[in-house]
Amino acid sequence: MARSPRLSLTLGNGDVILPPEGKILLLRPGGTEDLSALPKERVEIVQGFYPDDAALTAQGFTVVETPATEYAAAVVYLPRAKAEAQELIAQASACTQGGLVLVDGQKTDGVDSLIKAVKKKTDSPVGVFAKAHGKLFWFTGGDFADWRVATVKSPEGFETVAGIFSADKIDRGSALLAKTLPQSLSGRVADLGAGWGYLSRAILQSPKVSHLTLIEAERRALDCARQNITDERAEFIWGDATDIKLPAFDTIVSNPPFHTSRMGEPALGQAFITSAAGLLKPNGDLWIVANRHLPYEATLSALFREVTELGGDSGFKTLYARYPKKSRTLRR
Repeated sequence: MARSPRLSLTLGNGDVILPPEGKILLLRPGGTEDLSALPKERVEIVQGFYPDDAALTAQGFTVVETPATEYAAAVVYLPRAKAEAQELIAQASACTQGGLVLVDGQKTDGVDSLIKAVKKKTDSPVGVFAKAHGKLFWFTGGDFADWRVATVKSPEGFETVAGIFSADKIDRGSALLAKTLPQSLSGRVADLGAGWGYLSRAILQSPKVSHLTLIEAERRALDCARQNITDERAEFIWGDATDIKLPAFDTIVSNPPFHTSRMGEPALGQAFITSAAGLLKPNGDLWIVANRHLPYEATLSALFREVTELGGDSGFKTLYARYPKKSRTLRR
């Protein structure tokens, strides 16, 4: 569902008037955002999250990997990470050369603090429209040079960027799974939801692994993985791990996500497990880690002939499954 029709309402009631000509840049809108008030033929979108990118493309929008340098106006859809949000606002201001920038976000995205921060950086009036537990605000001008490059303290030995999962530290669950993986991993292996490559580096410690496919939906995370993993056995695929067709694997490793917002969604992790079962060879196996409270065992038992909990700690459990009941070999 779209977060709110704030943009459509604001444009519809005349609080904001878009420039009559020129391209309009949208940064990080979701695939179900209400964009009906915008002239589609003038819109260019930068997204980066594969499912949203695909959904917007299917709706007929022009989706590009990187923005151009000149736009008549820009709309920013706030992510949860403050540093990434500031970077997007700075990018929008630069791409419009100080022109009209609109920013839409929920209160839980930190929109109120960003309004205050923007007011300190521009002499122009900052308009605000509030609805549905969020706000749309707009401004022109301002100096956002110090927001232009988001910085993050990356985990030692890895490159990350603000806004991606576990950008400033190694995820506890991933560290637990990495310690559990055996040195006997071999053949074709996949890392579903590979992120910036922490588990992939652990997988490649096994010399018997002949090929590793990193599948990640967030382009910025996958770009970091390319920097972190230089092993020639590695292949990088930007795509949706829950809906992808590839040659069958001997082993799949995953720390599946279980939320797309602040609310947990166990169905997302279950979809990863279902996809893994379909991507494995008949004698293939799956190694995953999950929060203790997530109900993955029933899904695993329905899809695999053998399921074992290997251990864990108070917050996480590592699970091992092998012999998928309905495996299939899929070709790209």
